[in-house]
Amino acid sequence: MATEPFSVDIVVRGYETDSQGHLNQSVYLQYAEHARWSLLRHGGIQQSDLLDKGVGPATLETTIRYRRELRAGDEVEATCAFVFGERKTFRIEQVIRKADGTVAAEVTAVAGLMDLTARKLVENPGGCFRSLATDPAAFGL
Repeated sequence: MATEPFSVDIVVRGYETDSQGHLNQSVYLQYAEHARWSLLRHGGIQQSDLLDKGVGPATLETTIRYRRELRAGDEVEATCAFVFGERKTFRIEQVIRKADGTVAAEVTAVAGLMDLTARKLVENPGGCFRSLATDPAAFGL
């Protein structure tokens, strides 16, 4: 049985819009990042936990597919799901959806965990998340 991905609610603020009155393209990335860090906290991982372990998240690639415009006052949810494989990288799949269910954007990222001393990606990012999390299931682990 599949579970729904983690999500956070966000209200589009007027200062985040561009001269055409819709959400500035860079803010979609901020919403996605907010959902990522919120998922980490939800799963029991603080930023300081990562730093204490000597690792940090590294985004290698991000793709945004814009579907519908967002305007000031729109209520949206930003979802976040980590998808781990067998390698050093993992995918982060996200949807930014209006309150009526309309998909405004899809954000997909390829990321890893960097060893902050060696400056290389760690071999098993899922295992690292599992060891730090109080709720590994939040990350699909």
